[in-house]
Amino acid sequence: MAYKDEYEVARLHMHTGFLDELRREFDGDFTVQYHLAPPFLPARLDARGRPKKRAFGQWLQTPLRLLAGLKGLRGTAFDIFGYTAERRAERELITWYEALIDTMLGKLDAARLPDLTAIAKAPMEIRGYGPVKDAAIDKTKAEVARLTAQLTSAQSDTDDGSGRRAALGG
Repeated sequence: MAYKDEYEVARLHMHTGFLDELRREFDGDFTVQYHLAPPFLPARLDARGRPKKRAFGQWLQTPLRLLAGLKGLRGTAFDIFGYTAERRAERELITWYEALIDTMLGKLDAARLPDLTAIAKAPMEIRGYGPVKDAAIDKTKAEVARLTAQLTSAQSDTDDGSGRRAALGG
């Protein structure tokens, strides 16, 4: 249920050996450019309607190191990124998923296990940033709604009205 926010992106670039790997891969002098669309800078849109990425030079490594060290601010009142629509949506998504799992646990039995597993796994398809992530969220929620309706329909087809399951097939 973790999401890749600005602190995590900074950590991945600065604390995972990323730069050391580049130095091993490329000989001689080279420069690194970071192509990002920071949420706090006004953005033009690209041809697909997504925020256009900007190129930042190696100077960005210093703020990235600082940002990676500030991950303790995540989720606090001092988390400036936590106020963005994308971060609020991610927190809401976690709440939605936890409620979904709670509901599914109430329906847990061996016969429903494949359907419940499919519902529980569906959010694993949510990836990306901005509009890409928004589209993945919409698609996943629609798929979960479809699977849940299918499960509910199958349950009512086998319910004899007394709350007990009736045998299928006659």
